[in-house]
Amino acid sequence: MKKFFTGIIVASIFLMASPTDAATTHVQIDQVVVKSDVAPEIKNNRTMVPLRVISENLGAQVQWKDAQITLSTDEATVILNVKNKTVIKNGNVEQLDVQPYVKSNRTFVPLRFIAETFGSQVEYSQGSISITSTPLLLDNEQIKTLRYEYNMAKGGEMQFIKGHAYHQAIYKVLQEQKGEQVEAPKDYYWRFNLETVGSYTKLAQYDFLNQDNTSVEQYDIYELNQSFPAEELAPYPTFLLHDFNKNVWYVFTEKELKAIQQILDNATNNGFTTK
Repeated sequence: MKKFFTGIIVASIFLMASPTDAATTHVQIDQVVVKSDVAPEIKNNRTMVPLRVISENLGAQVQWKDAQITLSTDEATVILNVKNKTVIKNGNVEQLDVQPYVKSNRTFVPLRFIAETFGSQVEYSQGSISITSTPLLLDNEQIKTLRYEYNMAKGGEMQFIKGHAYHQAIYKVLQEQKGEQVEAPKDYYWRFNLETVGSYTKLAQYDFLNQDNTSVEQYDIYELNQSFPAEELAPYPTFLLHDFNKNVWYVFTEKELKAIQQILDNATNNGFTTK
C-alpha cells in the first residue's frame, strides 16, 4: 500500500559557534549544499537562517501579515513575529530564545525551534549542518531522486532533482490536482503526428527513483497536437496525465503544469537539480 507523507520536514540545529564560524558554516539539506545569498548567523548560540531556506527548500508554506509569519505543513503550524520572542506552535503559546529579525532585506528565523516542531533529523560536523527531511515513500520504498525528462520531441533532455521536499511537492500535484479519468488516446508518441486528429505528443516524463536508482513510479504528461482546425480538436482535452505503472489516463491542465514548473525552477535555482 502506498504511503504518501505530505508533511515536509523543516530542519535546523543547535550550534555552539562564534559569529566568525557561522560565516563559513555550510548547510546541507538531503545531501545538497543550500545556496543562499545571505549566510547563516549565530545569535545566542542559535542558528538563524533566511526564511527562504524553509519556504523553498523544505516545503513549508509561508504567509505574511504585517510582521507576522505563518509557517505551515500538513502536520504543523508555527506563527512567528519579527522582533518578538512569542510564538504560537500548533495552537500553544511558547517563547523563543532568539526572536526573528530582518537583516540585509532578509528575514532570519531560528531553525532549531522549527526543527523540533516538525521533527527534523540534524547533524553537525566540522562546520557543516546536515539536515535530512522526511522522504517520499512509494510502495514502501524511499524515493532518492526524481528523474525529469523533457523536450521529448527534440530527442529528450534530462535532469535529476534531489531534495525530499521537491519530490513531495511534485508528487502531490500529480496525485491531487489531476482531473477525471479518461480513456487512453488512440495515438500518442514522443513526436508530433500531423496526420491523426486527437493525437498527443509527450511533453515530460517524471520517474521517481529509489535508492538503487530504479523507477518506482512513472508519470507522463502529453499535449494535444494543435495542427488541426479548432472545431475538430474541441472534443479532446489539451493535456493528459498518464500513470505509466497503472496505465491509467487523466485530464491535466496548464495550471498544474505551471505549478510543477515553478517547483522545478525553485529546485534549479537552489542547486537541487543536476543534468
